[in-house]
Amino acid sequence: MKKSIAGCMLALMASVASAGIANAADCKVGIAMYTLGAPYFAAQVAAAEDQAKKAGCEVTSADGQNDMTKQIADVEDMVARGVNLLILNPRDPEGLVAAADAATAAGVKVVVMDSSINTKANVVTQVRSSNDQNGVLVGQWLANAMKGKPMKIILLSGDKGNEVGRDRRLGVFKGLVEGQLVNDGKVSFEVVGQGWGGWAHEGGLAAMEDLLTAHPDANVVLGENDSMVLGAMKALEAQGKTDVLALAAADGQKEALALIKEGKYGATGLNDPDLVARTAVDVGLKAVNGELPADFPKLNLTTPAVITKENVDKYYRADAVF
Repeated sequence: MKKSIAGCMLALMASVASAGIANAADCKVGIAMYTLGAPYFAAQVAAAEDQAKKAGCEVTSADGQNDMTKQIADVEDMVARGVNLLILNPRDPEGLVAAADAATAAGVKVVVMDSSINTKANVVTQVRSSNDQNGVLVGQWLANAMKGKPMKIILLSGDKGNEVGRDRRLGVFKGLVEGQLVNDGKVSFEVVGQGWGGWAHEGGLAAMEDLLTAHPDANVVLGENDSMVLGAMKALEAQGKTDVLALAAADGQKEALALIKEGKYGATGLNDPDLVARTAVDVGLKAVNGELPADFPKLNLTTPAVITKENVDKYYRADAVF
């Protein structure tokens, strides 16, 4: 299955240049984001809008403001406006199933982007980064970076019940366990506390302040995205703590990459919002035009990678939106 997914991804990316995918007269794209509260999501919606407009489509986008009820209303509004392609980044994997199914029943092609939805939902496909495999690579890096040192980890998570966050943290722990077994033949680390930062810089800062008070001996801060870790680093700076290793399961935010270059930030997983968004739009437009094969996979994952000081120059772009 991995081979077929990779093949489809390459074919889709190769076809981006073939503009004629749609005409503005008959192509209406709706982009329903569950939040724009972090730079990652702002970059993602900008890329999706740009890709759809390049294909000649009329584009409508909406910010669900991290409110599932509002996002459902946004989807219903887009369907009522006559979109024929819906790019959906769902607030909740269960709560958006009915809205996605209703859009599909109305003749709209629905492509889920970035966050997951229950596989029972009637959608074209889901396009996202490999959260589990990115996490595994980050966890293995952490095992090597902290080899022989005790680990007291503060974990910064996004939203409760979010499957992306769950897959990221469990992926990191899976990689950390395997890395420690390979290195030392035993597993030894402690998660001293978990905070919920809502994926945002401010949330990471607030959660870290509380957790540092409770666990001043923590020596690793692991976040489910870069934004929360960047916020947490402000709390570390305020307390003069320079011996805490900071890293994230994802995203590859340029501010984090700049710190990786300086040796002030450990590592992060590759989660390119531009690639995910543009791929989702390309898949959706092909679905609208009836150009997807019948066996097109229901899940498309981008290639995982861990970004470290050794390879950061390959990924860092000073002019990047995110």
